[in-house]
Amino acid sequence: MSRLVMKFGGTSVANIERIRNVARHVKREVDAGHEVAVVVSAMSGKTNELVAWCTDASPMHDAREYDAVVASGEQVTSGLLAIVLQGMGIQARSWQGWQIPIKTSDAHASARIENIDGSEIIKRFQERKEVAVIAGFQGINPETGRITTLGRGGSDTSAVAVAAAVKADRCDIYTDVDGVYTTDPRIVPKAKRLDKIAFEDMLELASQGAKVLQVRSVELGMVHNMPIFVRSSFDKPEDIDPHANQPPGTLICSEEEIMESHVVTGIAFSKDEAQISVRQIQDKPGVAASIFGPLAEANINVDMIVQNVSEDGKTTDLTFTVPAADYTRAKDTITAAKAKIGYARLDTATDVAKISVIGSGMRSHAGVAAQAFSALAGRNINIRAITTSEIKFSVLIDTAYTELAVRTLHTLYGLDQA
Repeated sequence: MSRLVMKFGGTSVANIERIRNVARHVKREVDAGHEVAVVVSAMSGKTNELVAWCTDASPMHDAREYDAVVASGEQVTSGLLAIVLQGMGIQARSWQGWQIPIKTSDAHASARIENIDGSEIIKRFQERKEVAVIAGFQGINPETGRITTLGRGGSDTSAVAVAAAVKADRCDIYTDVDGVYTTDPRIVPKAKRLDKIAFEDMLELASQGAKVLQVRSVELGMVHNMPIFVRSSFDKPEDIDPHANQPPGTLICSEEEIMESHVVTGIAFSKDEAQISVRQIQDKPGVAASIFGPLAEANINVDMIVQNVSEDGKTTDLTFTVPAADYTRAKDTITAAKAKIGYARLDTATDVAKISVIGSGMRSHAGVAAQAFSALAGRNINIRAITTSEIKFSVLIDTAYTELAVRTLHTLYGLDQA
């Protein structure tokens, strides 16, 4: 017998029929003798509707009341799934974040999990064989007693954190795709599903634009060494053997568990980027701080940073990227600090995309990035900026060339035959 946490996203619980399908997946694992906790998202589209209601009620709404409203979506689905499971003869009960409790920070709408007491859920596993159906995305701040939410995609984080708290053997993330692919199959039809991927590689893929998993959930998995299995909720429950060594999907695990890894694991891309270039600033200590300090105070994340000598040879240019959603705020922030920074002009662009090549195998292979630069040049794709790390490099290009660049690099590194 093993202990599993099963997480189902919004499309998997979009209506009562889908919830019945989820219940059949849960029943399959219960019948196989497993102890099961289920974490559910709100029905597809429900959170967006609740957010819109808050904005309509007041554009400058109280973040604490916002959390009270948007957390209700998961409360509905957890209760409905428990009802369906009970109707199938399975002992089940729903849990809200505050009932477990899932203790979080007080950063409403983007709280971080600080502690989960899984003892009562474990006790009910052992004494009642009871399935715990947990509302994802939400918790409670113990100091204020207020409901908190973890930010969009937070149900993934809830699931991995719960898995660690109840000492599960694995956390299964059921979604509308059947695993993690070498890149987006909609862009590259030859993209292959990976059987296994290391935590580090998945963390880079998720942070660089892959939409399969929320970044913090992968971080938690890596910290607690909790295997995460990404699989499809639309596979027929009765067609899956719960005793199979690895059913269809992708296992995210420690690098040691992967016998042989490719030099490049996958290609991620993001079109939600904006580029800002601060021109002709004095090349002296403290200038970078005068630019990035105000951005940090405005909670604007800066990604790629490139500094080079200006055309006049006497000053320096500093180029960086920010999320497209923060572009206007970032531009206004730099403009407001012009007197302190002392730059000549500000150049910006929103028609840019970031392409990232990721793979743990890069540690032991030279020239991986150089191959990409040569291949992109052969396609007349201009590179605006480059950043590198131990297992990843990213290039900034014009948005119009995104698909061509992804397909070119996917073929270059042999991922078409992965």
